[in-house]
Amino acid sequence: MASSSPRASSYRWEQRVFRWRELVATLEALEDRKPITPEALREAVQLYPELARDLASARQEAPGSRLTVELEDYYQRLHRALFRAPRLRLDDTLRFLRNDLPALAQGLRLQILSLGLAFVFFAVAGWWLVSTFPELASLFASDEMIETVEGGKLWTSGLLNIMPSSVLSVEIFTNNVMVALFALCLGALYGLGTLYILALNGLMLGGIFAFTAQHGLADDLFEFVIAHGVVELSIIVIASAIGFSIGEALARPGELQRSEAFRQAVQRGMRLMLPCLVFLIGAGFIEGYISPDPGFALWMRVLVGVGYFLLFIVFLNGWYWRVLPHAFMAKPSEFSHRDRAAEMR
Repeated sequence: MASSSPRASSYRWEQRVFRWRELVATLEALEDRKPITPEALREAVQLYPELARDLASARQEAPGSRLTVELEDYYQRLHRALFRAPRLRLDDTLRFLRNDLPALAQGLRLQILSLGLAFVFFAVAGWWLVSTFPELASLFASDEMIETVEGGKLWTSGLLNIMPSSVLSVEIFTNNVMVALFALCLGALYGLGTLYILALNGLMLGGIFAFTAQHGLADDLFEFVIAHGVVELSIIVIASAIGFSIGEALARPGELQRSEAFRQAVQRGMRLMLPCLVFLIGAGFIEGYISPDPGFALWMRVLVGVGYFLLFIVFLNGWYWRVLPHAFMAKPSEFSHRDRAAEMR
């Protein structure tokens, strides 16, 4: 039959390669992230398995030929274009900050409130323990810290003389992130690990305040902590709430499979945690530059601490959208239409 002759086979492959060369314009647009029509994108997706079949046939009939190399190039380019990670657009970020982030925080409001009260309880318990049994201070403070406080000074005195503020800020931020992530990740132990981290931090805070109060230094410690501590402790509570929700998903997956419930809880938790980590950077900056500097009066520290906490609450609940210019209040669909129109021009 004519269709099985070498000339017919060659003609068939020439037609196929001509078809793939028509895809080059779409490929270049996808690679350069240029706007393309939905029809062109749909066609590229539909042609992907067809191109794979032609490439397999070419490798079998003419391995190493120019035709096979050309088809391999088309296939690799189309594969990369279709399966690469999507680019984060401005409207996606704004939609997350305006809608998704407040919804995530509201979804955990019961856990955040409950664990916030639990943290206060543990702090009060730590205060009572050290006030009643002063020797227990060694459970929460190192020998060096105890010796310094008994000498009439806080261990934070002269901290800027030991290391620069920039180094101190990085070290503090790293420690805060580790504590928050531990509280979150240990939720995989059905929430028990999270409760341990929360209790430990609460007992430590209350115990150290009680110990410094016995030596007349509690006011100095409050002056050091107030500028950065409110947001830091709030984020630890939020991280604990996320960890507790992960443990709850494992213990009570509902209608979902346990692995799927765990995956969804982790995904929700990390989306909420990432913005909180940004605020931990700011808290580390405050603790490195403002908290140990005696040049800042108490009222300035209170103003910074309360102001930063209010900014955190406003951001977490998406309330700032009410005061931003109207241009940034557009709905997600309006952003998309505007971007497409600009790209078409």
